[in-house]
Amino acid sequence: MNLCMIGTGYVGLVSGTCFADIGNKVICVDKDKNKIEKLNSGISPIYEPGLDELIKKNYSAKRLFFTSNIKKAINLSDIIFICVGTPTKKGSIKVDLSYVYKCTKEILKYSKKKKIVVTKSTVPIGTGDEIEKLLGKKKKLFTVISNPEFLREGEAIRDFRYPDRIVIGSNEKKQFNIMKKLYAPLINKGSKFFTTSRRGAELIKYASNAFLATKITFINELANLCEKSGVNIEDISLGMGSDNRIGSRFLRAGPAYGGSCFPKDTKGLVSAAERYKINLSVVKSVIKSNQDRFNLLTKRIHKILGSNLKNKRISFLGVTFKPNTDDMRDSSSLKMIPYLTKKGAIVTYYDPSGEKNVFKKIKNCFYKKDIKSNCFGSDLIILLTEWDEFKSINFKNIVKNRKFKVYDLRNLYTAEEMKKNKIKYYSVGRPDINLARK
Repeated sequence: MNLCMIGTGYVGLVSGTCFADIGNKVICVDKDKNKIEKLNSGISPIYEPGLDELIKKNYSAKRLFFTSNIKKAINLSDIIFICVGTPTKKGSIKVDLSYVYKCTKEILKYSKKKKIVVTKSTVPIGTGDEIEKLLGKKKKLFTVISNPEFLREGEAIRDFRYPDRIVIGSNEKKQFNIMKKLYAPLINKGSKFFTTSRRGAELIKYASNAFLATKITFINELANLCEKSGVNIEDISLGMGSDNRIGSRFLRAGPAYGGSCFPKDTKGLVSAAERYKINLSVVKSVIKSNQDRFNLLTKRIHKILGSNLKNKRISFLGVTFKPNTDDMRDSSSLKMIPYLTKKGAIVTYYDPSGEKNVFKKIKNCFYKKDIKSNCFGSDLIILLTEWDEFKSINFKNIVKNRKFKVYDLRNLYTAEEMKKNKIKYYSVGRPDINLARK
């Protein structure tokens, strides 16, 4: 099929590349000419394992194209996917749909024949209805479908190839067959093809992310209780997760959830519910608890190092919100590092995805190119992101500071091995081994 992906961000670029890889002709369009030039030169603007190779493969096979000419991209395609950002409006919980509606107007302006318009961007209930209204008198030329994405950063290619489910929302049942044909290579491998109304598909994405965010927040709050009561949160997670009705995934205690989806989608769901005068009290509590977690983590740092952080050297291992991505959106590091430097600490960080522009303007914050140079001489090492290369570090060999401490926000190490190596070690939701030693 001939496909057009409007937007070469995370969703548009990964989905477009993977659609090309299963045999479709895909044109990815973006108004950012610099980004398009880089893509045509084989340079991906995002960090995602395996994506660079897949882009080069399908670009060379002439199944994947990149352009800033939206008119040409629309007219050469039968199915148009809207893959633009839907951020939270500044100072609000409402979703900014201006990019979605701008795309719709351009589709209306340039289309010369019947098209299927698919929203892959995460949008509130009723957005498809608004798109139809914008198409106005020509709306009979278009079919508007919702096809939310469920791609995890760092696992996106695998998630596209082997999805748990493919959700298609349409108010016209005959369109299900077209979308089923498009996804046939995945369905034939066992992926579930789920159909519903357009509004149903829009809500499924928000509901899914809000539920996962709730699981993370729930286990983080239980971790707070465990720390006070001398219980190991990992025992609780295992005991709960062994129940098939609950499941073990997303039951790992750690920092606040972040990334491109959970923070904005929980707010977006609450905002959508308020339009219908429905109080989603559980989701509201999740949002507040996640925001409060930053304060809990910084209090713990003060407990470890003392109230005066002036000239304390604090080293971060990982600053992205999760491993195998360069995504910094709503990462805990964005709050923790500025806070610590304002308190007088000298902060260094190392992340496998490279230096971050957001930290370049912060005084006393420095990027290091490897684990050893980052940790050398540190007073406190904070394990923030669970990159594989952080899971087997010999801290005593590289730190060279007799009194250093480790704060493991991902519980990558066991308290027993740290105690054996006489390292002062703090983790999340576990009994404090340092108190036990006294």
